[in-house]
Amino acid sequence: MATVMDLRNKRASLWEGAKAFLDGHTGVDGKLSAEDAATYDKMEAEVVALDKDIERMERQAAIDAELAKPTAEPIVNNPKATMPIKTGRASDEYRKDMISAIRSNFRNVSNVLQEGVDSDGGYLVPEEMDNRLIDVLTEENIMRNLGTKITTSGERKINIAATKPAASWIEEGGALTFGDAIFDQIILDAYKLHVAIKVTEELLYDNAFNLESYIIDQFGKAISNAEEDAFLNGDGQHKPTGLFQTAQTGITTAGATITADELISLVYTLKRPYRRNAAFIVNDKTLSVIRKFKDDNQAYIWQPSYQAGEPDRLLGYAVYTSPFVPTIAAGNTVLAFGDFSYYNIGDRGTRSMQELKELFAGNGMVGFVMKERVDGKLVLPEAVQTIKIKGGSSGGKG
Repeated sequence: MATVMDLRNKRASLWEGAKAFLDGHTGVDGKLSAEDAATYDKMEAEVVALDKDIERMERQAAIDAELAKPTAEPIVNNPKATMPIKTGRASDEYRKDMISAIRSNFRNVSNVLQEGVDSDGGYLVPEEMDNRLIDVLTEENIMRNLGTKITTSGERKINIAATKPAASWIEEGGALTFGDAIFDQIILDAYKLHVAIKVTEELLYDNAFNLESYIIDQFGKAISNAEEDAFLNGDGQHKPTGLFQTAQTGITTAGATITADELISLVYTLKRPYRRNAAFIVNDKTLSVIRKFKDDNQAYIWQPSYQAGEPDRLLGYAVYTSPFVPTIAAGNTVLAFGDFSYYNIGDRGTRSMQELKELFAGNGMVGFVMKERVDGKLVLPEAVQTIKIKGGSSGGKG
């Protein structure tokens, strides 16, 4: 079976072959024949497919490493010493009774679960499940991985510098002058996100069916997709404010697509302090255009990663892709470059779960809905610059 390194080497070889093919078959007018274009597209598709295989194998390796960890620790002190009993929502008893209650359509509710009753009528998700769900969200959602996560119990106010004091020269013995720094406030609120899944009654009552893992997987993927879309494109109306809504437009293209020169110019529209931890966020379709860019020495500016766990690079900066980033079209903001740690994600409280008693009864299925409250904002717009395609009026704000 091929290893991740084998796939990386194969991808690098295929990519070099694709570049050589493109160099050898491009006419003097800079265009490919229809047949050559189809051949190149096929070669590029093989490289993209290997990207997905590598990502999948890396995730599998991470899961294998986690499962390989010891499940218990050796006793190195007094074996008679008792371990502290876990209580509340984090207790093993709460977790076990929560799964039991789900399997019984919440007809069998123990006194233990009363500690986790949500004000809206649901039950708080056990902490062990919630932590695993967060791991899934972080793995699947690029903004949770790149942004700054904050857990709040109420409205969170974040102070940011609106103006900064300037330094000035003075004569020897001259009087000091003091400048005032003015601060603005960014408020992280909480918007409610609902995600529902259906489980057949047969699976629900079958103890051999790993209900807990199924719930985490299904809810994790659904919440991740809804969050990532909102974190990138949300309008702030009953949902987070998206990155592309508030990031500054650094470059507006001269034509209907992006050029290599405009991409390079974008990097230097971002102030130097933010470039230290900067990265790109782009759609896969736009990335397929960028992969063909060359520098003045006719070398491709795309740099595939050769190391496990490391992202591919563009102009020396990491590249992350999301299907929720707009694609190339007139008026669209199609690429973001900056320090995404300035995008703050505020999680309010804990997630809760409810049963949908009647909705799917006629289909022999039981529905469950999970709720969370979350907000997100780019607290410093100058930390992220975007490219906007010429024409139209939609896209990020300048």
